[in-house]
Amino acid sequence: MERDKLSKVIEAAKLYYLLDYNQNEIAKILGVSRRTVSRFLQMAKSEGIVRINIMDPTEDVENLSSQLEKKFGLKKAIVASIPQYEDHIIKNYLGEKAAAYLHTVVKDSDIIGVTWGTTLYHVAIELKQKFVKDVKVVQLKGGVSHAETNTYASEILYLFGKAYHTTPNHLPLPAIVDHAVVKQAMEADRHIRRILELGKEANIALFTIGPVKKDSLLFQLGYFTDEDLKSLYPHAVGDICSRFFDKDGNVCNESLNERTLGINLEDLKRKEQSILIAGGPHKIEGIYGALKGKLANVLVTDQFTANFCSIKKTHRMPSLKAKT
Repeated sequence: MERDKLSKVIEAAKLYYLLDYNQNEIAKILGVSRRTVSRFLQMAKSEGIVRINIMDPTEDVENLSSQLEKKFGLKKAIVASIPQYEDHIIKNYLGEKAAAYLHTVVKDSDIIGVTWGTTLYHVAIELKQKFVKDVKVVQLKGGVSHAETNTYASEILYLFGKAYHTTPNHLPLPAIVDHAVVKQAMEADRHIRRILELGKEANIALFTIGPVKKDSLLFQLGYFTDEDLKSLYPHAVGDICSRFFDKDGNVCNESLNERTLGINLEDLKRKEQSILIAGGPHKIEGIYGALKGKLANVLVTDQFTANFCSIKKTHRMPSLKAKT
């Protein structure tokens, strides 16, 4: 397709599908006939520029929840019915569901461990205050970055502390360091050691999964060398608390794992409430691997991801794309 024509096809698709202009209005903007606009929209679909998914709000989320609980031995699966399979919409809905669930389970003297990132930030902003006594909030992994990208670590801890009337415990460290000896030196500090031990003691942990792709948050923070990346791409399906795991939920890069600061995946398995909050096409492989490896006992996800995880039997899923 010629570049000028392709530009008009894309512009017509954006005006129609994203901004809700009708075809007559688009024709005037582009200076073409209404019939040409109709052809542009058909071409946008046939060329894969626009992918349309049918979102069925009547889908039985309760049935999906039961299937996931049975398949993976979960304490609880919470499935949110979302109108569109798009990242920002998914996080809004999952944040609300996860915050509501946490509100029902938090009790006096609980220790709540949290990670960082946009998914956890959406949980944090949905939290409602609960008058419980002696609750502690602790950061489960380092969050200091080598880039200007915002991890929302401070905001998340502040909002969790505010909701449960406590002063949160920050872990003022990077998630990953260059050498294992550097990590060992940091962990030897008694203040750092106290926070790390508090994370291990936490009976509630909230975390998400990072996909293994360059535009995910963890990959933007400047932690990885080229060698690290080469070792991850063939085997890793996701990361939890900056620890990468394979399709069976096992750590897949021991060298990188030894340079990572924060809670271990094995510790997550022992939590009373190990709450995984994740959804979307890029996280299906990671969610499946985490559940197969028993890294979480509570899942909060959307109905489309839940459906794929409930029927998935093989390692690789077909490529999925959200509506453009």
